[in-house]
Amino acid sequence: MSQTSDFSPKRRRLIAAALTTAGNACVLGSARAALPAGSAPDFTLRTTAGGNLRLQEQRGQVVMVNFWATWCGPCKIEMPHLNRLYTKYRASGFQLLGVNIDDDPRNAVATATKLGVSFPVLLDGDKRVSKLYDLSTMPTTLIIDRDGRLRHLHRGYREGYEQTYDQQVRELLKA
Repeated sequence: MSQTSDFSPKRRRLIAAALTTAGNACVLGSARAALPAGSAPDFTLRTTAGGNLRLQEQRGQVVMVNFWATWCGPCKIEMPHLNRLYTKYRASGFQLLGVNIDDDPRNAVATATKLGVSFPVLLDGDKRVSKLYDLSTMPTTLIIDRDGRLRHLHRGYREGYEQTYDQQVRELLKA
């Protein structure tokens, strides 16, 4: 008799759902409240190219901020989709910022290079910005409108999210 047969059908469904959810996000800690509506909190971070980039200086563009880590499997799966989105819309007033939270920036640079990332990668090794945004899940993706207002928040990644991102970015670019 298999071990799963010791569980009721309801319990098996709950376990399967938990395993599916765990496979689509990397949990950083306990669940936290959603970010408040309104202006996206400003930050300045060093880029892998060596300069600093400030979120507030991106006003006038639709901005996607994607928090990721090299140890997060779903983050790496999502990255090529984000790259395509950036390439598709960057000439239309879209900016994509990848905020890496690894302690060692060399890991972020190596992974971004391996994955062919073309958008700016920012380094948040001290987790200052991650704490500012109260992150609990990797990846976490924010979409900010041209006025700097946080419009969409996505925690984790599932296949098909890229279509949702595309639609949300397109709508904000038209506004």
